[in-house]
Amino acid sequence: MAIPNAKKFQIRRPNSPDVATIVAVLPKDADVQAYLNEAAKRFDWKAWDEQKANMNKIRVGQQKQRKK
Repeated sequence: MAIPNAKKFQIRRPNSPDVATIVAVLPKDADVQAYLNEAAKRFDWKAWDEQKANMNKIRVGQQKQRKK
């Protein structure tokens, strides 16, 4: 079940071309650009880099299945 009125936003890392996606529910009269600028400043880019580095899995071929 999804959260109603949740929207995805992309934030850019300051001084870098990296982009992260965040999901937020904002009030109707909120300044979206100001929110995104603040979110980019307080986003944990170090943890994001570590998670991105751990995501690369190397597949080493298929394993043979045993017949019973």
